[in-house]
Amino acid sequence: MENEAQGKGVSHGSRASGRLGKKRPCNGSRRQSAAHPSNEPQHCSRCGGARLAKDGFRELAEGSRIQRWICGDCGHKFSPGGPGRRLLGFSRSVLNREESIVSDRQVRVALARGTTALDAAALEKHSGAGTPLDQPADIKGKLVQFAFYMQKQGYTRETIRGNEGALKALLVRNADLLDPESVKEVLAREQKWSQNRRRNVINGYTLFLKINGLKWEKPRCNTTRKIPFIPTEQEIDELIAGCPTTVATFLQVLKETAMRSGEAKTLKWIEVDFQRRIITLNEPEKGSLTRIWNNLNPKLFDMLNALPRTSPYVFGESSLNSLKATFIRARRRLAFKLQNPRLLEIHFHTLRHWKATMLYHYTKDVMEVKEFLGHKQLLNGLLLVNSMYIDTCMVFFIHFLLYS
Repeated sequence: MENEAQGKGVSHGSRASGRLGKKRPCNGSRRQSAAHPSNEPQHCSRCGGARLAKDGFRELAEGSRIQRWICGDCGHKFSPGGPGRRLLGFSRSVLNREESIVSDRQVRVALARGTTALDAAALEKHSGAGTPLDQPADIKGKLVQFAFYMQKQGYTRETIRGNEGALKALLVRNADLLDPESVKEVLAREQKWSQNRRRNVINGYTLFLKINGLKWEKPRCNTTRKIPFIPTEQEIDELIAGCPTTVATFLQVLKETAMRSGEAKTLKWIEVDFQRRIITLNEPEKGSLTRIWNNLNPKLFDMLNALPRTSPYVFGESSLNSLKATFIRARRRLAFKLQNPRLLEIHFHTLRHWKATMLYHYTKDVMEVKEFLGHKQLLNGLLLVNSMYIDTCMVFFIHFLLYS
């Protein structure tokens, strides 16, 4: 009976495979991974999470394959290969770029059919027609001179980075930086930029024209001061709990101290006193005052103490954009998991707004909020305080300062 049942099971499987198609031959790597389930990792190599899923295979130099895994908590992809298991290199060439085109015949046919993402400007550049995408060497040199000029004039790193990014955004949209009318056309066509972004691009380009001896009539830009979004403390704690260790600690620092994200990223271990629970900020941004925080939450120092000390900086040598990208992925995953779209409105700077709002809610002292945030002027501190926690008289006073 057992043999008959097994025979039926085999015949049933063969019929199923006949309906779905021919069965692919099983290679040795799959048999090896199936025969040795003990090789499967139990935890993520980055965050230590246990929610792992298979994510294809990687080919080894000796011809076999090894299972690839992805972490459901932090999104990290890894292969549990031991020493001596050298992976083959992968080609990172992208077909959607003009440098990957070896002939323009098939590309032109595909462009006519609308089956390629290459734009006409890139195709003309490849064919030698010459477009704004082909920036001359003098433009690149002027960008370097522009950055060096700002550095000599004492502009902060954030201002230099922002102005460089503004000019690069214009170049990507095929603007001629030496022709103000071309820049105005790009600004007129761009509809996705907010008014604040548009203002920053105009100011950055105005400075670029100034150092190159050019002038232009600045286009109009109407910016409005918006009341910042203030989440609840429970939403902030949920977001911190759902992020990887480094990002969660970074968010906890922002929540307790109201630092700017750039200030927290440059925080050094020597500025953290674990014994007295003190954090000192000696390199503030935007010309703010130096600040010191004492009697902070012990939870913050426990989280800081759990970080690896492989760099003079608390959060390592990686860029702020890398930390922000990890935060955005975790925020999107957590907002879907908890079905709370309000989490998507929380950014690094939102925690600074939240701390200022809550501090005024408990103290009713605007000057204390100003000193806590490190502002030199009272008006900047008032902009961060949400009106939902302020009495009516204070709301009228703030609006008077803003629009008078």
